[in-house]
Amino acid sequence: MRFRSAGAAGVVVAVAAALLAGCTSSGGGSGPVTLDLWSWAPSTQKVVDAWNAENPDVQIKYTDAGGGDDSSSKLLTASRAGNAPDLALVEYTTLPAMIVADVPADITEYVSDIQGDFTEGTWGQTTFDGKVYGIPQDVGPMSYTYRQDVFDSLGIAAPATWDDFRTAAQTIRTSDPDSVIAAIPPAEFGMFAGIAAQAGSQWWTVEDGTWTVGIADEKSLEVADYFQGLADDGLVSTDPLLTPEYDKKLNDGTMLSWPSALWAPGVLQSVAPDTAGKWATAPLPQWTAGDTAVSYQGGSAVIVTKNSKNAEAAADFAKWYNASEEGLDLILGTQNLYPAATSGQELATDQAPPALMPQQTDFYSQAAEISANTTPVTWGPNVNLAKSVFVDALSKAITDKTPWRDAFVATQKAVVDDMVKNGFTVSNG
Repeated sequence: MRFRSAGAAGVVVAVAAALLAGCTSSGGGSGPVTLDLWSWAPSTQKVVDAWNAENPDVQIKYTDAGGGDDSSSKLLTASRAGNAPDLALVEYTTLPAMIVADVPADITEYVSDIQGDFTEGTWGQTTFDGKVYGIPQDVGPMSYTYRQDVFDSLGIAAPATWDDFRTAAQTIRTSDPDSVIAAIPPAEFGMFAGIAAQAGSQWWTVEDGTWTVGIADEKSLEVADYFQGLADDGLVSTDPLLTPEYDKKLNDGTMLSWPSALWAPGVLQSVAPDTAGKWATAPLPQWTAGDTAVSYQGGSAVIVTKNSKNAEAAADFAKWYNASEEGLDLILGTQNLYPAATSGQELATDQAPPALMPQQTDFYSQAAEISANTTPVTWGPNVNLAKSVFVDALSKAITDKTPWRDAFVATQKAVVDDMVKNGFTVSNG
């Protein structure tokens, strides 16, 4: 078994110590410990098989729990009933709500030795009020994927700033009125949050139990104004992503980029495979020339639940999975995810580039540089409410041709009111 760091190398020793201390199987009695893991990540069973082959005293039982809201609902229900799994994969956006619902255990004492294997921004995704509630597994640092062939033919470089993005959008529309640089639809709540964080906003923060909500702070409102300006001038579309109409534009070369995250090439390859070799990925445009910070769009972490009777052993498996060389090889090579651990990102530099851009041999080296400059983002306990209100309000603003910033203000009010109603202390409530 190969390990990345001293922290991860201690897994076997720690598990043995836990067993000697009297850990029993989840079913009761003496003998091997069996830990339940819920996840939706691809090929998780292969990861579990690799662990089980080398750890007969601590066996993992994997259940495919589905992804997204469905998985979260199942986990919340199981936790309330007292029969949640020992371990679960949780999206970063839903982790705060899980913490409020008392689902994840505070595992700070078990995992502090691997904190250095992650960037500050990545580790911050699972740290709330100084306590660690999960180990980051994969991340979605924001990036910019674009039709390099069309940009080159128009003499446009990948935009380094958002001002450059507007200029490129104007050039594209002038050259072909049927083409647009990108779609910025109201449903992209996570994209808006990430770009606002890049500008210096934090939509939720918490310190000593007091929350601050910044969805309608000045930086966020400037982001709203910027993208409304693009839409009002016909420089971007506001139509939904990944519909048949959108996919057709990707294939015929009239939808020319996607400000999103490092997972975008895989998505685009799945819907526009015949365009492979025509795309490239670059850093996300910046608000100020020379800056490098980006936030996240997507990603997940492995938590240990409070229901687990073997929290230390569960945390040790999660450490092996997400911070050992063997685990990271599996995340990268078998699960095809972009690892959260910096050593996993270094391993990725030896991988072939995504099928969408086989010519971009520096893709993973560039991805590692992008990931090294991520800025922390904190999600709140009522993200689902915020997203629902935001999407409805922004859709209405687009239809009614009213200020987009009003949607941000409406979301702020709804979020704060909901938090106060549910007993949270909110500094700007």
